[in-house]
Amino acid sequence: MRTRSGPLGWLLGSTATRYQTVLTGSEYPPTPIFRLSQVSREAGNTSDPSSLDDDQAKIARLEAVLFISREPLSTRKLAKLARLADGTEARTLLKSLAKKYDERTSAIQVVEVAGGVQLLTRPAVADWLRRLHGEGEEMRLSPPALETLAVVAYRQPVVRAEVEAIRGVQCGEILKVLMERDLLRIVGRSEDLGRPFLYGTTKNFLRVFGLRRLEQLPAIDQIQGVGVAG
Repeated sequence: MRTRSGPLGWLLGSTATRYQTVLTGSEYPPTPIFRLSQVSREAGNTSDPSSLDDDQAKIARLEAVLFISREPLSTRKLAKLARLADGTEARTLLKSLAKKYDERTSAIQVVEVAGGVQLLTRPAVADWLRRLHGEGEEMRLSPPALETLAVVAYRQPVVRAEVEAIRGVQCGEILKVLMERDLLRIVGRSEDLGRPFLYGTTKNFLRVFGLRRLEQLPAIDQIQGVGVAG
């Protein structure tokens, strides 16, 4: 049994696969409403993939992989999935794809985030998307949770006792919630007495806050109202 999105969609965890009916045997692949070659002839353009030059075909494959992936992908993985020479070629083609989106003022943009690359909608269309999906999927954190997250982000790897010393309150439950939200994780154990757990941020933390890497965090003296300077 296969889905309309095919095996690659499942491999990359595409959200597109959630809404596809399962097809069997003779039903796969589905018959398109319009064949690209027909559209190409009628519109007088070169939409047929077989008519694309080599670079255009590579960019099309790259775009397709990014489109169905729900997580940021490294250039090395992109190169493998899109059948490119290497990560360097992937980076070059990504620049061309990003330029194409920018030139046509697309609602989609190529974004470097969480150590990889992902297709994301532009902030300018956020209000329109909320009308479709509502506010339900937005991640909301209380001020104490944000403070705790900030302490860990800037002090990691850090033990719970140090977090509580900085904040002046117990943080066990908040740390648990942040781990459940996949913003924090246990990265090891301290050499201190009792070998307590060390906490650090996750890849999802970078994605949620739009960071490529931790070094992009703003300087501590730019943070207002969060006691992380210690």
